[in-house]
Amino acid sequence: MIKNTLLPVAEFCQRRDDFIAQMPVNSIALIAAGKEVTRSNDTEFPFCQNKHFYYLTGFNEPDAILALVKGEDLSSVKSVLFSREKDRLQEIWHGRRVGQVQAVAEYHVDHCFSLAAVDEELLPLMAGKAAVLICQQEQGEFEQQVLSWLAQIRKAARTGVKAPKSLIDCSDLLAEMRLHKSTAELDIMRQVNVISGAAHQRAMQVAQAGKFEYQIEAELLHEFAINGARYPAYGTIVAGGDNANILHYTDNDDPLNDGDLLLIDAGGELAGYAADITRTFPVSGKFSAEQKIIYQLVLDSQNLAIALIKPNQNFAELNRIVGDFLTQGLYDLGILKGNLTLLLAQKACKKYFIHGLGHWLGLDVHDVGDYQSNQQREQLRPFAVGMVMTIEPGLYIPLSDLSVDKKWRGIGVRIEDNILVTASGFENLTVNAPKTIVDIEAVMAQ
Repeated sequence: MIKNTLLPVAEFCQRRDDFIAQMPVNSIALIAAGKEVTRSNDTEFPFCQNKHFYYLTGFNEPDAILALVKGEDLSSVKSVLFSREKDRLQEIWHGRRVGQVQAVAEYHVDHCFSLAAVDEELLPLMAGKAAVLICQQEQGEFEQQVLSWLAQIRKAARTGVKAPKSLIDCSDLLAEMRLHKSTAELDIMRQVNVISGAAHQRAMQVAQAGKFEYQIEAELLHEFAINGARYPAYGTIVAGGDNANILHYTDNDDPLNDGDLLLIDAGGELAGYAADITRTFPVSGKFSAEQKIIYQLVLDSQNLAIALIKPNQNFAELNRIVGDFLTQGLYDLGILKGNLTLLLAQKACKKYFIHGLGHWLGLDVHDVGDYQSNQQREQLRPFAVGMVMTIEPGLYIPLSDLSVDKKWRGIGVRIEDNILVTASGFENLTVNAPKTIVDIEAVMAQ
């Protein structure tokens, strides 16, 4: 097992082979690693590897470059890594580096050269190729570097060197591969869901009026880290009361108030893979009558959607079904008023259910992969075995909404689970984050 991953090196080798098989004959693909980002002066944010690069290598150092070369036949296929060289002084100050010898031995690339030798070693690999594949519009600085290399090769045309004529965007190819999870990937995603579910349970147990949102956030982050998920997969949302009606609220600096709901959207990251779980519960430990009604409506809509997940289902249909269900429910409560038929046709629940029902999940929390949306933004792509998605309906009724009875105002509820598509239907990966009213109140009473 190589460092910074729970996947076997054979998994990364197979991915490279699968990618190369889809490359045009006589081409080269160039995938760049991430860069360290300065936080302040001479300190950096925790390094996060470029996910396409990680997917193909498992290599977790910045500034590296992966070259995948495909000639006229399989005998001319090879993988070449360019990485930082061993440097005793830099390693004393900043940490150990893999280096070129170890990279070949542990990551099973065919060759590894120092970044200092990139012009000398990479340009001959590019010369004579018909096409260069890169992830366009994702790494602007690296794309400019590739264009500079191509220009250098063209300058050598008088010596008989031929420059690649095509520059191909391979982002969609990699996204399609990443959309379908392997058995090993799913094992990690199950683990990070269990870790994240335990964190949500911990938050329920420690939440109480007078504490600040950031104190609950600290409990979540502690639970992630102590179980191996050192970093959150995204900015943690801990939103008490009306803050829950801000969809991407991350200030997390208000006190919790008795009688309010607390919405937490939080997931850990394990070996690069994200969990994305949302739970909403009462600060006091007991739902009010109105909170119960709205919460149960959202939960019922989520259960309805999850039960329908299977191969060849799609988000468009689930969004329609959930939209009709929530519209009917809000109408029955008097929150939506007017002609029901017209309200259904207008998708009137969107006033309070502002976002989509879900998204792909994997190495990125909003993972890559084409949704095959039409002009109406309906996501028509059929689900397939191995896809993982979130299902996260919500209802948000801000204090400022004077069109509804006062008793409903300030209630914001979202419930989110992570769902795998299986041959027989689905598997809910979110197994230990309390979700029913009974279970939530029982956990909070402990």
